[in-house]
Amino acid sequence: MSFEKIGVESLDAIINVRLISSEKNKLKSDAELAGMSMSALVRRRYFGRPVHAKTDEWMIRELLRLGGLLKHIHNQSGGAYSYQTAEAISALKDCIGRIVRGGQEDQEPA
Repeated sequence: MSFEKIGVESLDAIINVRLISSEKNKLKSDAELAGMSMSALVRRRYFGRPVHAKTDEWMIRELLRLGGLLKHIHNQSGGAYSYQTAEAISALKDCIGRIVRGGQEDQEPA
């Protein structure tokens, strides 16, 4: 029996894992947030590949769109608001970085 393909290879091996119900529910919920199957989520996490929630991807696209609008304002105004648009674009870039890093803030050493 052949399953989904990853690259040129078919996923042809199955493992069984025993969980308690709350663990299975958490895994299912995380997989739904990421828009993938539980198996795909487990493979990505185990092999160290990033997992992004669909909402994160949507948010990043929206922030990039807003950055594009700010760039358009900058270009159309001939740079009249360059200080403000630069600050706003920098804030958008920082926000996207936090989303990509999983919400972890860069912290100064104590």
